[in-house]
Amino acid sequence: VQLQASGGGLVQAGEELKLTCVASGRTDISSYGMGWFRRAPGKQREFVAAISWGSTSTYYDDPVKDRFTISRDNAKNTAYLQMRSVKPEDTAVYYCAAQKGLAAKYVDDYDYWGQGTQVTVSS
Repeated sequence: VQLQASGGGLVQAGEELKLTCVASGRTDISSYGMGWFRRAPGKQREFVAAISWGSTSTYYDDPVKDRFTISRDNAKNTAYLQMRSVKPEDTAVYYCAAQKGLAAKYVDDYDYWGQGTQVTVSS
């Protein structure tokens, strides 16, 4: 599975941004849990959001749970992260990930990773 994350950029605090993760290769991701993680400068990679293969379950880290929405379109082999009311502390490289199973919150649970997309929020 190859994952390509995109949609990052420079935005002002309070604005919206939508990240996209497209899976390619001879794989149908409809049986994979998908997740978004981020790494801020000087920090370790941390969990942001996850969604189960059938979109029946979603999970969010507390700082983003009322502002971000994870979704997926299995027909397009794509997952999304809608970011609203962004804050400067959301500045990070955002990574999408996939794992054969249910949605998960830990880096070690994931088997496949995209290359990351930079999100910078100015105050």
